Amino acid sequence: MITDSFDDKSEAIVTPGSFFGERKHICDTAIVTFSREIFEEALAKYPNEQVSELGSVNKIRPIYLLDIGGMKAILYISEMGSAQAATDFIEVNWKTGAEKFILFGSCGALDNEKTAGKYIVPTEAYRDEGMSYHYAPPSDYIAIKNAGFVADFFASKGYPYIEGRVWTTDALYMETREKVRKRKEEGCIAVEMELAGVQAVCNFHGFELYDFIVAGDVVDQPDYTPDGLHEANHSFGKFGVAVELARSVKR
Repeated sequence: MITDSFDDKSEAIVTPGSFFGERKHICDTAIVTFSREIFEEALAKYPNEQVSELGSVNKIRPIYLLDIGGMKAILYISEMGSAQAATDFIEVNWKTGAEKFILFGSCGALDNEKTAGKYIVPTEAYRDEGMSYHYAPPSDYIAIKNAGFVADFFASKGYPYIEGRVWTTDALYMETREKVRKRKEEGCIAVEMELAGVQAVCNFHGFELYDFIVAGDVVDQPDYTPDGLHEANHSFGKFGVAVELARSVKR
C-alpha cells in the first residue's frame, strides 16, 4: 500500500550523483516559478547566466543564476505535479547547492469569500498524492514548516493574505464535489498540485521551503469556469513578492 512506502532505514539505489556526478555549490537560494511568462520576463529584467539545466527524455529546462540588485538567486521553471516538482528540488539542490526555495504559483479556491484578492499562505497540505508517502511517515496532513515566517513577511509588508490548510492532489479531473465538501469541512481553503510532496522532500533532505499561492479559478461553484487562471498563473507581481521574500530569507 502507498502508506507503507516510507523507508528511511535502507539506502537509496539511485541517487542524483548517479546521473549528475559531483554536487555543485553556486547559490543557496532558488526562486521557483511554474509560469513561462514570468520566467521570460524575469530573464529580460535582470542580468543572468545559465548555470545548469534540468534534462529529461522529452525536454530540457535551463537553470539560471540571476543578479537581482546585488542579490544572487537561482531561477527555473518547475514541472507541475507533486512528484515532478519535488524531484526538481532534489536535482536543483545537487546542481546548484540551493537549499532555500521560494515557491509560488496558482491554486483553486475552495472558499472564494476568504481567498479573493489575497495571497494564500498554506499552513498544512492534505496528502492526496503519492510523492509525500515516500519521504514522510503516513498521515492525512503535512505541516508547512515555514508558514509562520511567510505569514509574518506578508504582515510586515502590509500585503493582504490569509493562512489556511490546502488540498494537494495529482488528479485535476477528479476534484469531485464530495471531495471538495470533505476538504472544506477540514478547513481547506484551496486546492493545488504540488505542496504536500514538495514539503515532504524538503523535510527529508533538510531544505527550507517558503511557499505562497494565489487563487485563480473557484472550484466550489455551481458551474465551473477557469476564469482568473491566466492572471493567477502569469502575473509578474508575484515574482516581485518572491524576490522580497527571498531577501527576507537571506537576512
